[in-house]
Amino acid sequence: MSVSRLFIETDLAAGVEAPLGEAQAHYLRHVMRREEGARLLLFNGRDGEWTATLSLRGKKTAAALVETQTRVQAAEPDLWLCFAPIKRTRIDLVAEKATELGVALLQPVLTRHTAVERVNVERLRANAVEAAEQTERLTVPEVRAPIELGHLLDRWPAGRRLLMCDETGGGRPIADVLSTLDPAARSAPWAIVIGPEGGFAAAELEALRRMKEVTSVGLGPRILRADTAALAALACWQAMLGDWRTPTPRLPGDYRTSRATR
Repeated sequence: MSVSRLFIETDLAAGVEAPLGEAQAHYLRHVMRREEGARLLLFNGRDGEWTATLSLRGKKTAAALVETQTRVQAAEPDLWLCFAPIKRTRIDLVAEKATELGVALLQPVLTRHTAVERVNVERLRANAVEAAEQTERLTVPEVRAPIELGHLLDRWPAGRRLLMCDETGGGRPIADVLSTLDPAARSAPWAIVIGPEGGFAAAELEALRRMKEVTSVGLGPRILRADTAALAALACWQAMLGDWRTPTPRLPGDYRTSRATR
């Protein structure tokens, strides 16, 4: 049987009794059919990953008895995804897949051509948590409230490079750009910005291009949908600058007998 893996907020250390949320208790008991003493994997984004055993408490509550650390906390790429919101099913996909691809922060951005008026931040956060649990990440990306593009650029942190996916054809091929960066740029924190389905307005493109931190890139000869463009750019960045370049370390042991599931 696969081992259920959960994100929790509690500090993790040997001997800690970590309370589980009602939704987590319901999921373990009624969906995964886990019984008293079932093995779990826990992470909180700070203390690495730990084994634990399930302790059922009444009909709606449960706890996890923390035992042994399986992985220490490690640094992850400091990569943001700034994207114009799209329709519900596809924005859920962006949150899920961007988490799988290792982003540190998800920032919805409102542009002149953004068609979606409301963003359910809690839903995006839930999708990110579930994706982190499934993919064995040690962190969950931060999910911020939507912000207008102009306000985002006005507050842009010094030193964070911005990769703009330019649908007008004004950018060099992304692989050419990323492969020729100088060492300082390669090691800098980065963000990727993706426009809405209708593209950035001319004034927005001008504002982006005026930023000294921005690098404009192209994503090939085909017109990509916004969600496809986001994931393609993330994959290119990870392959060229991110943690796809190094093997994933594993601690010895048989705690992971099959792929962990939520």
